[in-house]
Amino acid sequence: MTTTYKLPVGPLHVALEEPMYFKIDVQGETIAGLDITAGHVHRGIEYLTMNRNFIQNITLLERVCSLCSNSHPTTFCMALEQIAGIDIPPRAEFLRVIADETKRVSSNLFNVAILAHIVGFDTLFMHVMETREIMQDVKETIFGNRMDLAANCIGGVRFDLDTERKSYLGAQIDRVIPLVGKIHKLYLTDRTILSRARGVGVLSKSDALELALVGPVARGSGVEYDVRKKAPYAAYDQLDFEVVTGSDGDVWSRALVRIQEAEVALDLLRQCLQKMPEGPICASLLPEVPAGEAIAKSEAPRGELIYYLRTNGSDRPARLKWRVPSYMNWSALPLMMKGNKIGDIPMIVNSIDPCISCTER
Repeated sequence: MTTTYKLPVGPLHVALEEPMYFKIDVQGETIAGLDITAGHVHRGIEYLTMNRNFIQNITLLERVCSLCSNSHPTTFCMALEQIAGIDIPPRAEFLRVIADETKRVSSNLFNVAILAHIVGFDTLFMHVMETREIMQDVKETIFGNRMDLAANCIGGVRFDLDTERKSYLGAQIDRVIPLVGKIHKLYLTDRTILSRARGVGVLSKSDALELALVGPVARGSGVEYDVRKKAPYAAYDQLDFEVVTGSDGDVWSRALVRIQEAEVALDLLRQCLQKMPEGPICASLLPEVPAGEAIAKSEAPRGELIYYLRTNGSDRPARLKWRVPSYMNWSALPLMMKGNKIGDIPMIVNSIDPCISCTER
């Protein structure tokens, strides 16, 4: 007779840096069901934004999440610029892409490195993290910070690339591309990765669509949806790239999607350096922000990020609300985990690349 019992996991967990509590129904070693209890780090940031002016909120919103930190102020600025009728300069559009794609490479490599650590392949973990460290150095050199870039302002960006920095960024891209290619090959062929990640945490395309999942989680199940293609913003409509998808819908497919998206991001960075026009990096004259409302969205490293902003003519938001990709992707875990083993829990949780700070804003 198979023993049925509840297994508490969390609120601290090997796959997460933040607290989330799982109540898992287990039959023997097999997972039968899952209940998620959230709310451990609720910070009330949506309320805080209504007590700060627009410029102060750019700084606050960058601290909603570390790995997607640049996407939040970018999307907020896009919504505000839409209400105020501000057109950002063409050069600033390319510079926003550079900031976003630099973050995407670092974020995706971090997630696949954690996967290697969870399966016990710490040599690969260190190799991926060393490659990511090059991009961390790029962020520190160009933006002055390794995590929060402070790249955005209303009407454009706060940083520029002179000839020396363009040359530096180009050299680092050339350095990272072959390293990511080697990582890609390892995740395609290594027995340790394949035996632990392939066929684990499977989510079908129909389930991904039914749950309205986004980002690499959805694309790993074959859902070809990317805001950069479906609703281009910044300079993405002037760049050439394809949406990366997987077919197996398992932990392995989601990892491969993230690695391939890092490769695409590096190519986008190279294209930006080649195509970026000269000119100002910010609108020269910023009008008063009238009463109005707008919705803006972007493709954060974890998926579609949506901002709703309502203004009343003052210098503070009347209402600001955002929907983060992690909020949608949590709902996939019960389906992903059912029928898998207890030892697979950390891998499956990590495969959705969850952000508790985003979720419990």
